[in-house]
Amino acid sequence: MKSDNQIRWNHEGGSSAILCAPDSLCLGLRLEKAVTKVYEIDPLVDPRWAGLVESHPRASVFHSRNWLKTLKSVYGYEPVVITTCPPWLPLTNGLVFCRINSWLTGRRLVSLPFSDHCDPLTDSPIELDEILSAVRRYVDEDGWKYVEIRPSRCAPSGDTKLTRSLTYCLHSIDVRNNGEELLYNFHKACVQRKIRRAEREKLRYEEGRSDTLLQDFYHLLVITRRRQFLPPQPLAWFRGLVTAFGSDLKIRVVYKDQLPIAGIITVSHKQSMVYKYGGSDSRFHRFGGMQLLFWNAIREAKRNDFLEFDMGRSDVDNLGLIAFKEHWGANRAEISYWTYPHRPQERPIAWQKQLLRAVALVAPDAALRAVGNLLYQHIG
Repeated sequence: MKSDNQIRWNHEGGSSAILCAPDSLCLGLRLEKAVTKVYEIDPLVDPRWAGLVESHPRASVFHSRNWLKTLKSVYGYEPVVITTCPPWLPLTNGLVFCRINSWLTGRRLVSLPFSDHCDPLTDSPIELDEILSAVRRYVDEDGWKYVEIRPSRCAPSGDTKLTRSLTYCLHSIDVRNNGEELLYNFHKACVQRKIRRAEREKLRYEEGRSDTLLQDFYHLLVITRRRQFLPPQPLAWFRGLVTAFGSDLKIRVVYKDQLPIAGIITVSHKQSMVYKYGGSDSRFHRFGGMQLLFWNAIREAKRNDFLEFDMGRSDVDNLGLIAFKEHWGANRAEISYWTYPHRPQERPIAWQKQLLRAVALVAPDAALRAVGNLLYQHIG
């Protein structure tokens, strides 16, 4: 950056001198012989961002200031919105990123870390192309490793030079049907009977945001991550989410007698309830605890007149998780992440999986948690 409030930038042979407000950075972009000014704003400070998130139909919980606030407070990521709107006018478009500056994985611009999806809040392909073409400057001129976006309902054009990277499945349930219709759409053996089994077993259901519930949920999360040969997310991340979202977040746990056997975390935003994290003790899967949790969450979404229950993303090769979600009658969509410059898919290869498996099998819980505390800030 040449200064805090002024920059002269040549793009593809064009040049422009732009004077910016002290609290923003703007970049000059020449497209088809016209100069487009692109500005950076802080979504945690600029009140226009909250208004755009509230009004834009593609805005999700991952655009919210609460989510961005937690990313910054826990992991130190710096959120920034790139927009074509100057600071003195209403905000009508924006693409939110986090700057990740890691000594382990490099400097990256990601939209957004630890988020299943994050659509550009733009109203035309031209706006999106203008923003993404300007964002390439981070790589081409400032030496950042790469830029990544995670849209669920749009894709960048070839002119932006972003290319497809990882692909996932995204599932959601339309909860506008009445309760009986919803239940009827569920798989008889894998969902309906499991819910009835949970009721017969008299599993105890609790919800809230207490530290006791959080500790019980986190215990289940550690068990599950070990089963998946992965370290758990830091406990501080979940504490940060609870603090930021308040009553919009719920920890839901079911107990067999006094023992926690399954737990999930849901977050509500606008007309959507989002399932984000879950954990369970596999010894008790036959009792239907996870099915009871999801059914209670879905019924709450229905009571609150939400439009959808977002079940989150799944790896395309995680057939068990995909089947679990589709047993609920969830709608399936395919989403892709896009990067500049091109990056091949980076899922763990065979030897990495074996190493993770070996560590997970022998490491005590405290060691797994320590690994998670160390690594997650570098892998967003």
